[in-house]
Amino acid sequence: MIRGSIPALVTPFKNGELDLDTLKKLVDWQIAEGSTGLVPVGTTGESPTLSHEEHETVIEAVVAAAAGRVPVIAGAGSNSTAEGIRLICFAERVGANAALVVTPYYNKPTQAGLIAHFTALHDCCSLPIVIYNIPGRSVVDMTPETMGKLAQLPRIIGVKDATGKIERVSQQRASCGTDFIQLSGEDATALGFNAHGGVGCISVTANVAPRLCAEFQQATLAGDFAKALEYQDRLMPLHEAIFLEPGLVGAKYALSKLGRCSDEVRLPLVGLTDPTRARIDAAMRHAGLI
Repeated sequence: MIRGSIPALVTPFKNGELDLDTLKKLVDWQIAEGSTGLVPVGTTGESPTLSHEEHETVIEAVVAAAAGRVPVIAGAGSNSTAEGIRLICFAERVGANAALVVTPYYNKPTQAGLIAHFTALHDCCSLPIVIYNIPGRSVVDMTPETMGKLAQLPRIIGVKDATGKIERVSQQRASCGTDFIQLSGEDATALGFNAHGGVGCISVTANVAPRLCAEFQQATLAGDFAKALEYQDRLMPLHEAIFLEPGLVGAKYALSKLGRCSDEVRLPLVGLTDPTRARIDAAMRHAGLI
């Protein structure tokens, strides 16, 4: 089952090109540290600036490196249904375990359009789909009622919820059923999310602190919220600091401090300002990472 701490992996670059050797090392490290799944080429993986060929290369590389040790949930979202079909069919061919599909951004479909889009992706292959609902980026919010209709399809198995509305977990339990997999898309609210019935987090911070995030998730899933709160207190400054500027830039900078990855990003993203670097440094010290 998909649950626990699942990093939304960064995509390492070297001189503007994919750095696949470093990517494979990151996969091995994540699994060794206790991450229970991997999401390549989500937004944190800089999917907006990867070519289709690079997108497919990263998915295939992560599937190969994971080698069945943890589920790989491939980013396969697009605001073009035809492009989404291409990406999800490729992910199935190379052995991904599921696909993460974002609500179509920028073109603002209706709820009926969302149902048609996700149904088309569901019907084009046999890969399980996790809906990614993030109104702050896509400018469209899938309602719990719409999600409930989609949950009736056999391979729409869950949601990555980045609405920031904790009550959505309970509303989606009512509309989608208690077996519907609910994963937080916001590190800072993952504690409350799981208390309401969530079972994990697709995490940016887990790129940097995989063991702490994995142990935090284990505590919540065991019902030990006192222990989970201790982890939350250690991690909260890092959750906040990483997102002072675009989260993937913060994550790459923190990884560079650990010697795990270059902090190189692609335009229109740029490197962090000095004050944000200082905040991340302080948060890493607070968490015991450096």
